[in-house]
Amino acid sequence: MNTIRSDVPCVKELECRIDSCRMKLNALDEVWPNIYIGNMVVAHHKEELRQRGITHILNAAHNAWGSKGNQTFYGSEISYLGIAAEDSIDFDLRVYSHQASEYIHKALKAPEGEILVHCVLGQSRSAALVLACMMIYQNLSLADAVEKVLRHRAASPNRGFLKQLQDLDLELRHKKTQCQLL
Repeated sequence: MNTIRSDVPCVKELECRIDSCRMKLNALDEVWPNIYIGNMVVAHHKEELRQRGITHILNAAHNAWGSKGNQTFYGSEISYLGIAAEDSIDFDLRVYSHQASEYIHKALKAPEGEILVHCVLGQSRSAALVLACMMIYQNLSLADAVEKVLRHRAASPNRGFLKQLQDLDLELRHKKTQCQLL
């Protein structure tokens, strides 16, 4: 049986923290330096993206109804990665967490790199992938990553994604402990 460490918040605690956020949901918010979470509408507005300096797009709702995103749509100025994730508690987003995190990290290392991570509303899929990246590349716990994102955006990953992020948090903590023991 998978036991939860006392310093790792349970899904219910995370949901309560997320539900207490009273921010208005905007089309686009910078949640970490040069990382933006937004909705599909802003992701389709190429001129606004250029004006904001967005160099990379990660579409967590690739192939969703109404999504125009692909590399051809954005041209050579904006690098594109599409992930066909469903906003369902049963969808396994973990299979994309490391790929998405690497892409975000690569975007931030690019000269003047700025990335928009979006899904349909910019609340669940995109937020979950950004949280995973913050945990993997910024060494943040899930609780700390959630707090940092909620300071800037009304994010709300679904319960299934929160459980997967909790598992990732435990996995990363375990690896860190193992490395410290060596």
